[in-house]
Amino acid sequence: MLTFTHQTLTQITKVLQNYISTMQPKEIISFQVLNPDIATSLYNGTRITCNGQEYIYRGYKSWMDLAHILRCRMLTPQIADEHTIIMRYEKLDEDSSFHTNITDKEEKYGENSIFGAIHKNEETSFIYSYIQALENVHVNKRKRILNLGVNSGDEFEVIASLADNFEELELVGIDYCKSAITAAKEKFRDKPNISLHVSDINELEKLDLGKFDLIISIGTLQSSNLAFNKVLMSIVQNQLKKEGAVILGFPNCRWIDGEMIYGARVKNYAFSEMGLLYKDVIFAKKYLQQKKFRVTVTGKDYIFVTATSIRKD
Repeated sequence: MLTFTHQTLTQITKVLQNYISTMQPKEIISFQVLNPDIATSLYNGTRITCNGQEYIYRGYKSWMDLAHILRCRMLTPQIADEHTIIMRYEKLDEDSSFHTNITDKEEKYGENSIFGAIHKNEETSFIYSYIQALENVHVNKRKRILNLGVNSGDEFEVIASLADNFEELELVGIDYCKSAITAAKEKFRDKPNISLHVSDINELEKLDLGKFDLIISIGTLQSSNLAFNKVLMSIVQNQLKKEGAVILGFPNCRWIDGEMIYGARVKNYAFSEMGLLYKDVIFAKKYLQQKKFRVTVTGKDYIFVTATSIRKD
């Protein structure tokens, strides 16, 4: 079994990369390291001597981050002795990803797709930032809410749990995936204040839905079939009330074999490259500021652009 004591993280990463590159998906690699619970309030890199052996301290977050960088799932560590544990990484099956899933365009995000098995509301970094965004726009005061790319309705579930006056709100969801909308309608069958429509965002004006106090779009406006800048400007000008608010969520992650892996990816890059992500974020922030919105940018695995109108007229 591999044992790491005083080796640097750079050295450890290189060794593990070499081993994992020869492994098959779902294979497990085990290695022995210092137990992070041996001390508290230590920064990674602190040197500790136990029974005459020098170790470099690293916390569990560091090992979790390394697992994801190596495209692995960190399994429950096992106690080896009074000072060390056995860390275990399972290699992810990168074919089990909706990013590479081959299916027809509409059903790639359908009820029975790999994407349909994702539950963003159970991902801490997503739900914390999304709730923060809803609180920042004072969701209780937003009587009409539009969700573009509603899919199964995760965002509406959160609003239902947060808003004290939920029954007084009118929520409208749009998605081009018919099976996702069918599933969402079943989920919200007891909530008459939620209406859901199968439609292309490019043809939004044909629905004649009127204007809204809050528009939400999570991971949708960057779709390849949408011209992001043009669509955002059209939505703000035609579907948003002048005193309204906007919450945009930009994925900065990939979903692989049950794991949310940090970092956006684009074609022709084997590593995370976030240039296009931040290009859209920066455009959205500048445009909304020009339109007299107060704008914040928050989040981690999803970047949230939250804007509230400060117009006086």
